[in-house]
Amino acid sequence: MRRTLLSLGLSLALLAACAAEDNLGQHPSWVVFFTEDGAGMDPAARAVVSEAASLANRNPAAPVLVAGFADPDATRAYNRALSEIRAQNVAAALGEDGVAPACITVALRGGVPFIAFPVESRRVEIKVGP
Repeated sequence: MRRTLLSLGLSLALLAACAAEDNLGQHPSWVVFFTEDGAGMDPAARAVVSEAASLANRNPAAPVLVAGFADPDATRAYNRALSEIRAQNVAAALGEDGVAPACITVALRGGVPFIAFPVESRRVEIKVGP
């Protein structure tokens, strides 16, 4: 499993972004973490998106799934809206890096519980491939 750690801030120093392969080792996925109530990407997060876009551009027929999440602390409607903004921002960044919009599917997950740290739920997952 491959991992790339990037920082979004002091509290996110170890969890800000990672790249990993799925269980079969065939379809890479990337995770961009966000600050609480945040939807903007810093240069480190943008680099993760660019890495995913690079693979997608080398495989133009591959679908790209962008799934947005939020932590469960606010209302369901708020979390759904925040996860959508996060996912749309990542999808737009993929498009800026040359990924065809027709290949990108945005999925909203809303508020989800975290295991150890709230930042685990404040994320967008990018998966390239079926």
